[in-house]
Amino acid sequence: MGPFIAMLIIAVAVVADFFWFDIDRKRWGWMKNWSSRQKVLFFSGFAIVISLVYIGLSAEYL
Repeated sequence: MGPFIAMLIIAVAVVADFFWFDIDRKRWGWMKNWSSRQKVLFFSGFAIVISLVYIGLSAEYL
């Protein structure tokens, strides 16, 4: 349950930052001309990479 909670916290933090905290678009402004499909692909790829890194670093303990 620990790895799932860690990945969930990371995902919620990124989504909250994108939709709620970054009102002025200073951190995510470089994506303003992207289509919705490109944003979904980016965040999906981000989630996959974060998951693989987390699993890779914790593989010794699994």
